[in-house]
Amino acid sequence: MGTRADFYVGVGQEAEWLGSIAYDGYVWSESRTNPLRKAKTEKTFRKVVARILADRGDATLPSMGWPWPWEDSRTTDYAYYFLNGKVRWAKRNDWPSMKDKQKITFGNRSGLMIFGIPNK
Repeated sequence: MGTRADFYVGVGQEAEWLGSIAYDGYVWSESRTNPLRKAKTEKTFRKVVARILADRGDATLPSMGWPWPWEDSRTTDYAYYFLNGKVRWAKRNDWPSMKDKQKITFGNRSGLMIFGIPNK
């Protein structure tokens, strides 16, 4: 399984979901020098998130639908959000429901790793 991450502006039911990734979602929490962590304005945060999502084959944009089998970010490994001039990540219980946007996916955007043994 991948380490998934969701990206938002704001928190609570009014948070705006910017997109998600299926693998290596922890890297921004571990690097103080990463551009995502250094964002001081919402505009910069949005630009960095857009760049992250554009550069990855495991990214999901809002136009593609919510990729996870769960209905909000409470189960996602990392939910990064921009609020009051800071980038944060935390487990919260007040993310917006994505049930109406849900389009569960498999493959690169799902974070599932399926291994098999070839039949001989």
